[in-house]
Amino acid sequence: MGRAPAWRRAARLFTAPAQAPGIAALRWDLGFYLVCLAFALPTALKSEFYGYRVWGNFATVAYGFGVLHSGYLLWSARNGRTPRGALGSRWCGIAAVALLAMILPLTLLVIRRLTGVDWLITPVSWAAQPEVWVIERSADLLLHHGTPYVDVTALGRPPVVNDYTPYGPVMALFGLPRALFGGTPLTDALTDARWMFALAACACVLGTLKLLKWPKVPVGAAQLAMACPLTALTWAVAGPDLAIVGLLVLACALAATGRVAWSGVVLALVVSAKLIVAPAAAVLAVFVLVRRGKGLDWTALARFAAALVATTAALHLPVYLVDPAAFVEHVFRFPLGMGAVRSPAASPLPGHLIAETGAIGQVAAFALVGAAAVAMLVWLARRPPANGSDALLRVAVGLGALILLTPATRYGYLVYPLVLLGAHLTFRVAEDPTAPPAQQPATTSS
Repeated sequence: MGRAPAWRRAARLFTAPAQAPGIAALRWDLGFYLVCLAFALPTALKSEFYGYRVWGNFATVAYGFGVLHSGYLLWSARNGRTPRGALGSRWCGIAAVALLAMILPLTLLVIRRLTGVDWLITPVSWAAQPEVWVIERSADLLLHHGTPYVDVTALGRPPVVNDYTPYGPVMALFGLPRALFGGTPLTDALTDARWMFALAACACVLGTLKLLKWPKVPVGAAQLAMACPLTALTWAVAGPDLAIVGLLVLACALAATGRVAWSGVVLALVVSAKLIVAPAAAVLAVFVLVRRGKGLDWTALARFAAALVATTAALHLPVYLVDPAAFVEHVFRFPLGMGAVRSPAASPLPGHLIAETGAIGQVAAFALVGAAAVAMLVWLARRPPANGSDALLRVAVGLGALILLTPATRYGYLVYPLVLLGAHLTFRVAEDPTAPPAQQPATTSS
C-alpha cells in the first residue's frame, strides 16, 4: 500500500492516540502556535495600523517557527526520540516569540516614531497607538498644570477623541520620563512610554515570582500570559494594559502571602490607572477575609480596605481638586459614552454587537453586565477563593465577562483574562509542591 497523503499524516499528529508521555502537551503547543499564526498573518497583510502590520510581519515569523518547532517535537515524541539541547525544549518557541514578536518590533517602532508621526489622522503611519501619545501628554500636563486632563470646553474649537485622557491619574506617571528627559532623538527613543510599560510589567513579574518563592512556571502559563498575540501585540504598539495587569497580579501575590496592606496599596495604583479593573477589588477583599481558613479575618480586611481607600484618595484628590469638571469628563463621562465626544471604543464582542441593535439592545447589554456581576457575587459568596490561584481565576472570569458584555470595549482588553489565567496556572504550581515540573525533556514536558 502507498503512503497516506501528507495532510492525513499531519492530522494524525492531533488525532492519533497518545503513546508517549507529553504528547498531549505538545499537541497543545502545535495548536496554540497555529492559532497565533492565524492571527498574525492577516494582521500583517490587512491591518489599517502601521504598527500592527510591522508587528504582524515579525510575529508571523515567530509563530511560524513555533509551529515548525512544536511539530518537530511532536513528531519526535511519536517516534520515540528525545531531541537534545535547546531545540529539545518547549521553551524554545516562547523565546522566539519574546525576541521576534516583542523586543524587535518594539525597538523598530520606537525608532520609526522619531520621524514624527504622532497625532496624524492617518493610522497607516502610526508607529505607536494613540494611547502612548495621550499618556505622555498627560504627564506633561500634570507637571505644568497639576492635572493630566484638558478642559475640553476651553479649547477654542470642538473637542476630538485625542483630547481625552480616559485613564486615572496614575497612568500619567508612565509618561513622566519623556516629559522630564525627552527632547532629543536619543532621549525620546529611550523614554518612549512603551519602555516604561514594559519595565513595569517585567518588574511585577519578577516581584510576583519572588513572593511565590520562584516556582517553576508551566510552559502553558507562559504561552497564555506572554506568548499569545494579544500580549505580544500590546507590548509592541501600546503597552499600558500589560503594566496594569502586572500590578494586579502583584497585588494578588501580596495578598496571598499575607501582605494585605501592601496589596491594598498596589491595587489602589491599579484602580487609579484604569477603572475597568476596579471589580478585582471585590475578589481580593473576599480573599483577604477568608485567606487563613479559620474564620473570617476582619482585621486583615480592615487593613486591606484602609490601605486601598487611603491610597486611592491620596492619588485622586489632588488632581480632582485642580479641575473637578475635567476629571469627571475624562475619567467617567467619556468612557461611559456620555462625554462631549463619544468614545470610539468598539469591537466584535457580544456586548457591543447587542448594543448596536438599538435602544433595546443597549438596555439588554447593560442588563447582561448586571447579571454577570450578580453571578460573580454569588460565586464569591458560595465559593470564596481559598488561595491566590482561586482569586486570580475569579478575577479573570469577572473581567472577561465585563469585557465581553460591556457595550464600549475593545477586543484587546481580553489580554487581561489571558494574562490572569496564565498567572493562575503559575500560582497553582507555587501552592502545590507536588505539581509536575514546568520543564522536562520534550517527550515529557507539561
